[in-house]
Amino acid sequence: MKEIKLKAKEEHRINKGHYWIFSNELEKVDTSIEPGSIVRVLDGKGQTMGTAFFNPHSLISARFIVKGEEPLHKDFIFEHIDNAYSYRKQFNIRRFGRMVYGEADALPGLVVDRYGDYLVIDVLTAGMELLKDKIIEAVTKIFKPKGILFRNDSSFRTLEGLGLAPQTVGEIPQEVEIEENGVKYVVALTGGQKTGFYFDQRDNREFMKPYFKDKIVMDLYSYTGSFGITAALNGASAVWGTDSSAPAVEYANRNAELNGVANICQYRKDDAERLLSAMKKGELPTKPDIVLLDPPAFVKNRKALPQAVNLYVKLNKMALEGLESGGMLATSTCSHHISREIFMDILKQAAGKAGKKVTLIALRGQAKDHPVLLGMPETEYLHFALLQVR
Repeated sequence: MKEIKLKAKEEHRINKGHYWIFSNELEKVDTSIEPGSIVRVLDGKGQTMGTAFFNPHSLISARFIVKGEEPLHKDFIFEHIDNAYSYRKQFNIRRFGRMVYGEADALPGLVVDRYGDYLVIDVLTAGMELLKDKIIEAVTKIFKPKGILFRNDSSFRTLEGLGLAPQTVGEIPQEVEIEENGVKYVVALTGGQKTGFYFDQRDNREFMKPYFKDKIVMDLYSYTGSFGITAALNGASAVWGTDSSAPAVEYANRNAELNGVANICQYRKDDAERLLSAMKKGELPTKPDIVLLDPPAFVKNRKALPQAVNLYVKLNKMALEGLESGGMLATSTCSHHISREIFMDILKQAAGKAGKKVTLIALRGQAKDHPVLLGMPETEYLHFALLQVR
């Protein structure tokens, strides 16, 4: 096994729990090592720090698989996936959810989402790409899927020098039916956003249930309707949902029909900012009691952070402006570039600019099948807040 060595005094972040090594932290970037190779990592004094995937052509040169002197077992892919599944089973997450979440499960660059009998997998690093056969072997043994879809469409693959052509093993249907928190959804496995469904909001949808009774709810960036349909099933008197994607709106209306709440939920293709403006001006038939604001990740890279923060402030300000006293805003961000501290600052700015007195009812994060690795803030990307205008 080849070795890479950190510069002197560059090990502090790693010792605090981080799992990445950047190219400028190494004494030398050995370009003779094949991208994706497994290497031994040494600190500046030559002591072993662990075993990692190495890619000499990536800004993130090394990603730890194990730390310290612990040996890397031949069957580590199977062991780590099996351990990840055991972690989720304690929360009764078995057939529908994220079964592997990259570094948080000691499988850097691997994401596995389970949709019952089918798996949708993202392979994001050269190291995992080289072990794809081992991944297929392991997930087949553990989950016994009828089909596996490797989406291979993430921009992270381009950064790792990997191709973008999808790959299937077995048969993959265009769509499947899943269940979450007692709600049924039809999900597009091919052609949908991300892997098809946002499992990361599972616990937040469950948390919101008691707040919906007898409320008029506006569900913005609704995608396939998961928040709004949860509202309708838990006593909301009306749900108005909108998304910029026509296929997403179609799925949202189908899911409302599937759950018997099509008479309560109305989804249509529209612009969130236009509706927020109309709400403020009193141009809607009646003002919503609750606004659900779950926009996409506007921050694609660190350079885009200031512009994205301004947009998040604007959207939350508009929502707060349009709510009457007692009204609630459930709002989220989903980019790891926005820390919890930045998210809170966004909400404070929005409340100040709206000129409203606002109470923070709850501050939450991503679901349990997206575990946050202490020491590695990149694994925490979803922030959720429930606010009330006073």
